[in-house]
Amino acid sequence: MAVAGRKPKDDRSQVRHRNPATHDWAEVVNLPYDGDHPSLPTRMVRVEDKDGKAVSKRGGWPAATRRWWETVSTMPHCRLWEPSDWQFAVDSAEVHARWVEATGPASEVRIREKLLGVTLDARRDLRIRYVEPKTPAAGDGAGVVQLDAYRDLYG
Repeated sequence: MAVAGRKPKDDRSQVRHRNPATHDWAEVVNLPYDGDHPSLPTRMVRVEDKDGKAVSKRGGWPAATRRWWETVSTMPHCRLWEPSDWQFAVDSAEVHARWVEATGPASEVRIREKLLGVTLDARRDLRIRYVEPKTPAAGDGAGVVQLDAYRDLYG
């Protein structure tokens, strides 16, 4: 759920005043999430039989929803999610599928995507910031022990 109050600025050099910030940013490394996540379950679809009765049968997920799930389940901030967040995301996939099939409201998809942090604006509201991974610069000697420092310590 979005934090109450004014929208935060994505300026890393925000001036802090007398009072500390109520909510701080969650910084997440900007790499696709490749950890464990649920796959889309078997989907039941209601169709009419020859007599016009509504019957449930196994159906597939629309291609657009499968692409949507691939995007949502690999967002970098998915590594912050708990099992309940994943369940909400799976339920949102069903809402998305119904919208794609023109049997569900688009407003519900929009609300759920905002809560999941799919867009940049939604992540700003949730105070999630992607940061670039830290890599050692070439030639900075990261991981190399300076012999002079070693001799001073143990010499």
